Amino acid sequence: MENIRVLVRGLGNMGSGMAKMVIDKEGLDLVGGVAGRPNKVGKDVGEVVGREAIGVNVNNDLVAEIKDKKPDVVLQANTSFTKDAFPEIKEILEQGVNVISIAEEMAYPSVQEKELAQQMDEIAKKNGVSVLGTGVNPGFVLDTLIIALSGGAISVDSIKASRVNDLSPFGATVMKTQGVGTTVEEFNKGVEEGTIVGHVGFPESIYMIADALGITLDKIEETREPIVSETYRETEHVKVEPGMVAGCRHVGKGFKDGEELIVLEHPQQIHPDKEGVDTGDYIYIKGNPEINMSINPEVPGGVGTIATAVNMIPLLVDAPAGLTSMKDLPVPRAIVGDVKKIMGRR
Repeated sequence: MENIRVLVRGLGNMGSGMAKMVIDKEGLDLVGGVAGRPNKVGKDVGEVVGREAIGVNVNNDLVAEIKDKKPDVVLQANTSFTKDAFPEIKEILEQGVNVISIAEEMAYPSVQEKELAQQMDEIAKKNGVSVLGTGVNPGFVLDTLIIALSGGAISVDSIKASRVNDLSPFGATVMKTQGVGTTVEEFNKGVEEGTIVGHVGFPESIYMIADALGITLDKIEETREPIVSETYRETEHVKVEPGMVAGCRHVGKGFKDGEELIVLEHPQQIHPDKEGVDTGDYIYIKGNPEINMSINPEVPGGVGTIATAVNMIPLLVDAPAGLTSMKDLPVPRAIVGDVKKIMGRR
């Protein structure tokens, strides 16, 4: 059995991290890297991502690189939204190559883009390959992990889960989309105008959970509220005075028969420790039996996304052709040994 050939599209923080992980894993071969930034094109992809040279140069033409390198899987790491990810995914699938995208909406794309999801499914099946959207969240903590824990319950009355994390390591773009450094008035205006979005992926996670449990929801509601700082906080990209916004408390709720059935919370802020807030991932399933899970601190966002995407490679390659999701594939697991020993290539 040959190694799985992997190409990474997008060599920012997430793409570079995935490329490094692929290089380090036995049974995976990094055969290509495609980047939009001219300063990376032509350089050895190993050196671009902080490893030794591997004899593979970065390209800026995705289709040409696929035709030349003939990968089994493309890891797409350059957008958050299905409508933006779709054109490239279509090109990749039409070349007969599997796709794993970390675009948040791709975790369950039919929620926001039903027609595009149907097209991806049809194109993938026609070409005998598969496409998956995943990451740490959505993709793992607030959906797949909840689904897995529910397997130990006879009945489920309600689900409440929260992911409390520290935004401090992130860059200027994330600070803007989370409203960090704004006044309360600016935050509320940004939410109304759509410039402050909070977490991308609550509808995808909630519907994935509901579908996995055989539940038909009536509706989903989302709220975004400012986390107002009582202390001075600062990162490389933003300064927050007392009374200013340090983050966003984003909540998504799925309703059944007028009752809250699935509630997901994601309060994100810079330096939560400044006000005694511990980070962590928390899941509470009310039912028979009641199930409580706490992970302290939280599964790191960047590392978790990189790991989940790469660890799903052998499971996706083994999957039936078409559009799939984390609820449809085997439980994710770390790649520790040779990938070839833990899978059977179709």
